[in-house]
Amino acid sequence: MPREFLPNASEPAGRFAVVVARYNENITGKLLEGAVETLLCGGVEEQDIAVAWVPGAWELPLAAQRFAQSGDYAAVLCLGAVIRGETTHDQYINQQVSQSLGRISLNTGVPVLFGVLTCNTLEQAIHRSGGNVGNKGAECAEAALEMARLLRKLP
Repeated sequence: MPREFLPNASEPAGRFAVVVARYNENITGKLLEGAVETLLCGGVEEQDIAVAWVPGAWELPLAAQRFAQSGDYAAVLCLGAVIRGETTHDQYINQQVSQSLGRISLNTGVPVLFGVLTCNTLEQAIHRSGGNVGNKGAECAEAALEMARLLRKLP
């Protein structure tokens, strides 16, 4: 039987940073609510959650990098909503942000979670921020809790 590494949901998870884009705040605010509620239900104390608001999704990586490099947080959640418009602008933002967040996570060893909605329409974003498709902010927080606990067990 192989040795398995599984996170223990009853273990304390540590401190968490959340970086939220103000652009599309009607959507990102709901993602933040879902994320914070999930972290609290997961045993994280309110004082162990730091939230930083940035202008838009483009600015998420820089703030996430600061949190990750500080060594004070078990994970950094990044929440945003980029909705396709009449041009390809959204594609450039989505590509750069996703690549940057992944690189920050690998370079720092801190989980940096991608909770950025990349939707074609506002309606899709509404459905993914607490509508009939759930809340992607809450899903992001669940993944952050799991990764923070798992990394403590890995060699």
